[in-house]
Amino acid sequence: MSEIFEGKRLLITGGTGSFGRALLERVVLDRFDEIRVFSRDEKKQEDLRNQFKNKNVNFVIGDTRVFESVFDALEGVDFVFHAAALKQVPSCEFFPMEAVRTNILGSENVIRAARARNVKKVVVLSTDKAVYPINAMGLSKAMMERVMVASSRSLGTNGPILCATRYGNVMGSRGSVIPLFMEQIRRNEPLTVTDPSMTRFLMTLSESVDLVLHAFKYASQGDIFVQKSPAASIGDLAEAVGLIMKRQPQIKYIGTRHGEKLFETLVSREEMARAVSNERHFRVSSDMRDLNYEKYESVGASAIDEFEDYTSHNTKRLTISEIVKVIGDARLVETID
Repeated sequence: MSEIFEGKRLLITGGTGSFGRALLERVVLDRFDEIRVFSRDEKKQEDLRNQFKNKNVNFVIGDTRVFESVFDALEGVDFVFHAAALKQVPSCEFFPMEAVRTNILGSENVIRAARARNVKKVVVLSTDKAVYPINAMGLSKAMMERVMVASSRSLGTNGPILCATRYGNVMGSRGSVIPLFMEQIRRNEPLTVTDPSMTRFLMTLSESVDLVLHAFKYASQGDIFVQKSPAASIGDLAEAVGLIMKRQPQIKYIGTRHGEKLFETLVSREEMARAVSNERHFRVSSDMRDLNYEKYESVGASAIDEFEDYTSHNTKRLTISEIVKVIGDARLVETID
């Protein structure tokens, strides 16, 4: 994509997180005129600055909750990857208004500022928990998606292209279960498993970057992109981590936590009715119908009962040996060590 980025300026909100770091490692040598890392965490910014030491990577202290902060940071910017978010289910459950302020209002600030600064394209990062949400984090991310779609509908061709990516658990990212299991094994503690039959989509950090770059390249106004991903049960995942660490840890079953589902959904059947599928992705176009429902009294849209949700229960299920290989290929043990 170097030819697309040549001479351009990119801003990454929440750029000191797992995704931002992985993205920088991928694109830092592309021909960007500048990459701006926007976040509140000055310590992480200093760590990244020392890691990359690249004159084209600049760091901006700011908060997406404050419109002026985002507006100032977007001066002269061409593209935005919006990764800033509160992502932990328990913390959002305990402090739901914080999730509202960051995930919904902060995202609206990014979109409004991008429009005011004549940014060309904005990719916002979402989650499978936004589909049929049952927790505050998922609800806030679902609303973020709706804000993006509503804004894209009002913009048309008169502003930045707005789109989203949606994916499941990113292996090795902050707060994910694989690093937790590895740390528990190192401490000779039992692995805390909620429900062994619970399933989750699995994705590597590299694949999360691939998806965002795919959306950036191919998006039309209001699109949501989903990568077709395999899934694993939590019980198999715990056993696979034990094999990788060459240990046989005890398992402590703690039961399903607040705001957790037995399985996650990446694309609802309502979305599947208008999704375009290729070998690796679903592209869910936004529903651009107006809100005048009188026209649908006799003729409606395609029957949604012809489709089914795309879930971690009906996608490809990884075996224990396949999970071991995926974790090994992602070099998670070396990374986490």
